[in-house]
Amino acid sequence: MRLPQDRQLLYRIISGTLAADFYLIQTPSKRLYEMKQICVIGLGYIGLPTSSILAAKGYQVLGVDISQKVVDTINSGRIHITEPDLDLFVKAAVQSGKLRASLTPEKSDVFIIAVPTPFKEDKKPDMSFVQAATENLVKFLQPGNLVILESTSPPKTCEDIISPIIKKAGFVPGRDVFLAHCPERVLPGQIMREVVENDRVIGGLTPACAEKARQLYSSFVKGQIHITDSNTAEMVKLVENSFRDVNIAFANELSIICERLNLNVWELIKLANLHPRVNILRPGPGVGGHCIAVDPWFIVDACPNEAKLIKTARLVNDSKPEHVVSKVVQAAGRLKNPVIGILGLAYKQDIDDLRESPAVEIAHRLKEMNTGKLMVCEPFCQKHPDFELFQLEQVLKQADILVLLVAHQQFRKIAPEILKPKIVIDTCGIW
Repeated sequence: MRLPQDRQLLYRIISGTLAADFYLIQTPSKRLYEMKQICVIGLGYIGLPTSSILAAKGYQVLGVDISQKVVDTINSGRIHITEPDLDLFVKAAVQSGKLRASLTPEKSDVFIIAVPTPFKEDKKPDMSFVQAATENLVKFLQPGNLVILESTSPPKTCEDIISPIIKKAGFVPGRDVFLAHCPERVLPGQIMREVVENDRVIGGLTPACAEKARQLYSSFVKGQIHITDSNTAEMVKLVENSFRDVNIAFANELSIICERLNLNVWELIKLANLHPRVNILRPGPGVGGHCIAVDPWFIVDACPNEAKLIKTARLVNDSKPEHVVSKVVQAAGRLKNPVIGILGLAYKQDIDDLRESPAVEIAHRLKEMNTGKLMVCEPFCQKHPDFELFQLEQVLKQADILVLLVAHQQFRKIAPEILKPKIVIDTCGIW
């Protein structure tokens, strides 16, 4: 197999020997090496990259997941998610014996919880995964252990959910064991770099808990580490994503207003952003992903009477997919047997992550409404349980209506002459 030059170098460095000149590898101090065994619970988009980087650092890492398929895939040195360079890290970590996967935790020095924190149908946080992970790990907890919550969580999760479970097991957090929250803050597509380079916020249940967690993260994080309490750290991540959500909602609402006034929203935003203190984001078909589309609801649930702007922004962004659907239905109504090409299902460009994706919601609605024959193209996925996936060339050839929902690079390269005879609904503004 011939790899690009930069990946050849990376592969040569980390495969087999985990050489000391690799940029992650530093010799830990004796104090840091008291934490040798690390158990990461949840091997998704955060847990697996974190596990592989800790293994590259020299720690002995056990990754835990509820899926036997995921466990078997990782133990074979392969990956079940798409993320640049993650395959190299996992292969090297497994081959070196520093990383293995299992269905159950084991005794460790550190336990990192990186499980999903979705919301329920009523928009209330679903903390069942965090609770289950904590109940599983306390069976193996020993005095002096460090428990870290990386999952994005509502305020007081460490204090009101995890700490009581640890206490029930006979340990006092801050005295017998250490408990901290260190929210992930990485961008899909750049996770392997940002896990190392980004600043991190560490919130301890007590100052001693925060210091213990700082010792671990300082062994592999190159960014600055900022210490606070666990409640503040939990809120920091929610505020970061709510800030983005509110600003996206402004752009999405602006796009609807521009349609009503028959204005080009893309030109309007471009000109408005020439002002030195204005930076309007780009509108889209909605907001997706495991963070921005979910986290603001945690604040709304905690303070429903106070979080008025945050809730309104969520409602604006949640309503955008239905607005796109109405535009497609209107266009399809002008044709006898319309063929509708859906371009993209991911929640953002150039990744395979479909979590909370507005594109998937739009495709489902069009399918339910029997608007026309749907031809769905998602170049970053090989299959989908609800839709037959087509190659881009097939969609461009057969579709009467093209609905651009994700600005993947493949779609950016479509020649204008191909689009000219089609009805085009571009929700991303790339055409």
